[in-house]
Amino acid sequence: MKNKIISVIASAMFMVSCSTGKAYHEVKVNNPEFIPDTAFVGQEDLSSPKFKALKEKYQLDTIFHGETNELKRILLLRHWIHEAIRIDDYGPYAGNGSVESTIDEALKGHGFHCGYFSSVQNAILNAYGYVTRSILVDTGIPVDYMVGGGHHAVNEVWLNSYHKWFLSDAKYDYHFEKNGIPLSALEIRAEYLKNKAADIILVKGVEKKAVDGLPEYNIKTREQLARAYTWISWYKNNNRYTGHPDNSADIIMYQDDYFKTHTWLWDGKPHWAYNTKFLHLVADKDKIEWTPNTVSSKVLIEGSKAIINLTTDTSNFKTYQAKTLPDVEWKDIPATVEWDLKKEKNEMIFRTMNLAGVAGPEHKIIIEQ
Repeated sequence: MKNKIISVIASAMFMVSCSTGKAYHEVKVNNPEFIPDTAFVGQEDLSSPKFKALKEKYQLDTIFHGETNELKRILLLRHWIHEAIRIDDYGPYAGNGSVESTIDEALKGHGFHCGYFSSVQNAILNAYGYVTRSILVDTGIPVDYMVGGGHHAVNEVWLNSYHKWFLSDAKYDYHFEKNGIPLSALEIRAEYLKNKAADIILVKGVEKKAVDGLPEYNIKTREQLARAYTWISWYKNNNRYTGHPDNSADIIMYQDDYFKTHTWLWDGKPHWAYNTKFLHLVADKDKIEWTPNTVSSKVLIEGSKAIINLTTDTSNFKTYQAKTLPDVEWKDIPATVEWDLKKEKNEMIFRTMNLAGVAGPEHKIIIEQ
């Protein structure tokens, strides 16, 4: 279950006390920012037997066997989905709509639209401990394949190694990057609204090949594809897989100046969600781009001892881990530790570990005399 602002208090001894008579103080470190989740609900529960069955049935571990790079593992899984499911935007569609049914029918040759790709990617990436959510994007204009238009279902995935969200499209097997950094949906939107996505690149496949567009799908330019992110809605309830078929229709949207001064059109009419209980507007971008798996700390120094209280917002939390530099071995620790300060400069690194064995971003504490 989701470990929401952990407050368990315990202690662990890491070093032998040695007083020098000089006062210790904490050194400011530029750690990854901790932003708790206050807008979304219903994270996936990795203890559900559905996840174990999903991985075993399709032998998904073989897709990335031996690969240790986090982004590469995600791209390998995304590419498998792209290759396994044939694109069919018009139907009719086989199966009952579940992830397993979609994969089964796809392996028989049946095709599906973007919503099915999004559901499958959400389930598979969450199964391996990568926090993934389903989103809908929209140009706000009717479909016109000459200039782009219509609606699209994709996913955002939290990258621990980059400490950020990135947009991942399994249907077309692509994402956007800027200066080598994968971009979130809101970042793509900002780049499109700024200058029609002139400063970002579109990359496709596991090899991240830079492409100008996706002509095989009648998407001629990256601008045409980036335009789809003009309007972005996130499902408020994020247990889309384990909660199926009883998923909520509630959506979250970013209420910025563009939202306030423009009308979100759906097939030429104001979107159906306006003035309904299903639309939740969020003016603070940080509430949308909260930071899973990230550690925050409070340090109290008493003589030659530091008491460190850790906080996180980690779905499927298993344990905190720490190592005292120059040690290389990580040790499981509780949420509060007592650290005896032995050297003039004392350094310790903390991180979270979830039930799938995925480690969160590292958080360093330095205390010196």
